[in-house]
Order: sequence, then structure tokens, then C-alpha cells
Amino acid sequence: MKKIALLLVLLTTFLSCSVGDGDTYTNYVLPVDSYVLPETFTVNELNEITLKYQKPTACYNYGGVYVYSENNTRIIGVYASTKNGETCGESLPPLSETSFNFKPLTAGTYTFKFYKGEDEDGENIFEDVEVVVTEAN
Repeated sequence: MKKIALLLVLLTTFLSCSVGDGDTYTNYVLPVDSYVLPETFTVNELNEITLKYQKPTACYNYGGVYVYSENNTRIIGVYASTKNGETCGESLPPLSETSFNFKPLTAGTYTFKFYKGEDEDGENIFEDVEVVVTEAN
């Protein structure tokens, strides 16, 4: 009898929980305002790349660095999210800064395409920077 009562209590507890309750968020990729990266890289050496970006309001939460890799090309932006329904002021917060590490595995020329936003036609704009990667001596 105790087992049946325990089973009913557990079943009632699980059925009373609602999956999906809670806050919902909208995700964005923000443009990179400015960046700092080395002029050259060496294979298998870790390099820091620093990014500055503008949050549109204080309600935008940093979510990490967006890096899309294809061969020797890297597309870079900044992930952010906002809680749906949250009321924010319209004043711009100060520029934010973040960084990430990059470790090239092969020699050659790498192209970094820093996301700069969209033009009036909704097309993505990038600032391209080529960096030469050399073998270690």
C-alpha cells in the first residue's frame, strides 16, 4: 500500500510540473564595432582577439562570440539575447568588450570577416582582414 501511495505522489508531482513555463528570449548577432588582433600568427600558437561592440540597450545580455569557420575564413560577431517583454530604456550603454582565443593549425593566409551590421537592403556587411600564418621556427 505504501508503494502505491508513493507512486501516486510521484505521479501527481510530475504531472503538476509544466514544461515550457518561464521566460523566453530572442537571440541576436551584434556587429563588431572595433577589434584588435596580431598582424601575424604562428601555427599552433594561441592568440587573443579582442572585440568591442555596442549593445542597443541595457537589456541585451552577452551570449558569447559568434565564430563561423570555413577553410581559412572566419566570420566573427557577438551573440546577445533579450528577454521577451522586458521594458528597457532607449539610451545606449557604453561599448562592451570581449575577447576569444584563436589557434591556427595550418600555415597560409586567414581571412577574418568582422560583422558590421546590415545595409539598407538587409544585406550583411563585413570588414575583411587578412592575416598571414607562418610555421614555427
